[in-house]
Amino acid sequence: MNVSHILAQKGRHIEAVSPELTISEAILLLASKRIGAVIVLHSGGGLAGILSERDIVRAMVAGARALEDRVRDHMTERVITCTSDTSVADVMDLMTRGRFRHVPVVDGGQMVGIVSIGDIVKHRLADIEAEKSAIIAYIAAG
Repeated sequence: MNVSHILAQKGRHIEAVSPELTISEAILLLASKRIGAVIVLHSGGGLAGILSERDIVRAMVAGARALEDRVRDHMTERVITCTSDTSVADVMDLMTRGRFRHVPVVDGGQMVGIVSIGDIVKHRLADIEAEKSAIIAYIAAG
């Protein structure tokens, strides 16, 4: 299975913000959408970075004044991406080795979605349940 299967189920909507947004405004967006990261796009639409809850926690070490800092000051700029054709196992490996929980999906230079560790776990649990059902059916038929 590959990432395109996950995007087909969850959709391809991407929450994105400007690098000029304040951390406080980004926090409000994350909370209202109940998400753990947001894509940061340049004014021309290109990928500038990603801002995650972890980035915000690191920013807050400086104190409450960090809430008025710009997203660009605390976002992760070196974003690891995958494509729709990337296998789910490879994305799990990327997340595990890189210790991050969100991977933007880019096809042909265009952002087409984002997958989270929650999406991956949900997909794997569905696979395991399907395998279990197939084994039970096989045993019952035998």
